Amino acid sequence: MSRKIIAAFACGLIFASIGSCKDETIPKPTGMLRLEYPKPEYASFENNCPFTFDMNEEAVISDKGNCSFTITYPKMKATIYLTYKPVKNDIEAHLRDAQKLTYKHTIKADDIVEQPFVNQKDKVYGMFYKVGGNAATNSQFYVTDSTRHFITGSAYFYAKPNFDSIMPASNYVKNDMQVIMESLRWKK
Repeated sequence: MSRKIIAAFACGLIFASIGSCKDETIPKPTGMLRLEYPKPEYASFENNCPFTFDMNEEAVISDKGNCSFTITYPKMKATIYLTYKPVKNDIEAHLRDAQKLTYKHTIKADDIVEQPFVNQKDKVYGMFYKVGGNAATNSQFYVTDSTRHFITGSAYFYAKPNFDSIMPASNYVKNDMQVIMESLRWKK
């Protein structure tokens, strides 16, 4: 009986060695995930609020009351939050709050780049913040006319904030945020 076991074992080794004489295994090069999104097409958004702006037609906007909105990107699991506040001799407090909201991300951020925005013709002034690294948000902004209106915007992804993996979606949404900010106009 032990001869049969030994013979079966020997046959198994022979077949295993014959079957494993294939080409040498070569590791594959590291691949990069390629995410492509449709070219953005923008349309003007207008309702009864004291401002208008252009937004990506692929996004879905929801009214949250008091002229505040969420703009969602279902394919990217991203949301832009727009918050409107009337200015009542408290512009300094609004500016402080907007800056505090941005700079609370310094714990995880590698850097924060401030990009001032001035549209003197339409009286739209603000700041766009690009937040680098694994922070919860990668871009924020505020705009104001400095006397009556103040709007903040921030983008969040419903995924672990691993900047490398969400970078294509992050850049797409960041560009849309800049379009919102730069196209924003106050109603007369």
